Amino acid sequence: MRPFERHIASIDIPVRESLKRLDVLASDAILFLVDEKNKLIGSLTDGDLRRGFIKGLGLEDHLSKFIQPNPKFIQQGRYNIKEVIELRKKHFTIFPVVNTGMQIINIVNFKKQKSYLPVDALIMAGGRGERLKPLTDQIPKPLLKVGDKPIIEHNIDRLNNFGIDDIWISVRYLGDQLKEYFMDGSSKSIRIKYVWEQEALGTAGALALVDGFIHDYVLLMNSDLLTNIDFEELFLFFEEQKADLVVACIPYQVNVPYAVMETVDGLVKGLKEKPTYTHYSNAGIYLMKKDIINIIPKNQYYNATDLMEQLIQEGKKVVAYPLMGYWLDIGKHEDFKKAQEDIKHIKF
Repeated sequence: MRPFERHIASIDIPVRESLKRLDVLASDAILFLVDEKNKLIGSLTDGDLRRGFIKGLGLEDHLSKFIQPNPKFIQQGRYNIKEVIELRKKHFTIFPVVNTGMQIINIVNFKKQKSYLPVDALIMAGGRGERLKPLTDQIPKPLLKVGDKPIIEHNIDRLNNFGIDDIWISVRYLGDQLKEYFMDGSSKSIRIKYVWEQEALGTAGALALVDGFIHDYVLLMNSDLLTNIDFEELFLFFEEQKADLVVACIPYQVNVPYAVMETVDGLVKGLKEKPTYTHYSNAGIYLMKKDIINIIPKNQYYNATDLMEQLIQEGKKVVAYPLMGYWLDIGKHEDFKKAQEDIKHIKF
């Protein structure tokens, strides 16, 4: 049973059984009732049962007499972030996600997650990890453990925490180990599919191989990052900017220890005393409109920087998002060692 399925029950179970199920759910006590085709019919809480008993209903009555027939829900691929935020503001803590056939495919629980973003994700995990040899001779770099779990699992759990539950993983080197570890993602109440790169396709080429992105927005990220980025804040920034592509960036400050002259054609126009300049480095996290993926050539080596340059040339809006939280690219042995210490103190 997938974890979210404990909230799902048949409309035909006895009232006594529903009481037992709600008791097991404890503080998360709500059931979503489905018919024989697993279509959502209504919701049931302890309060619904109590009100039914007060009205004279009993343990032998059909559960349909107790339920709330119009529960709040969102439909996969047909909702926006404003709906989710509005539900959260109105204290709808637990509610179902349904497909177009009204069958429950997940349960949102704001006691355990921060948001439910209308985004698909592709995680790039096919690299050889040369700089981390010999650690990567038998294990793919994304499966190297930082703290108590693999690097890539930290990223998948963070995506899941923001409701990104349709995830593709691009694999090549030792990819079978990644597939064996995560399988289809059902143990985490998410859906994981795999994109196999026969040849290395760069940092964005695998996007063109995915057939079936569900949402209108796609997040691309490297698997070897350790970060506590707020994905909802990133998404809201994306919408606010009306961007085609947003690139998460790491602010990097350069302190010049001398006075700097500002010149034009050799003439001094001004003077800055020991200035500090802020530059932005690519963080390996990209949020984009799904339709721009169509410009990526299939089965060709293609980097995210190629995508950025092509979009800029076409007059599309490419925007930098300053990532102010924790971020570490685990590329070298010293980075891996630093991650082992940092993970003890990072707030996720």
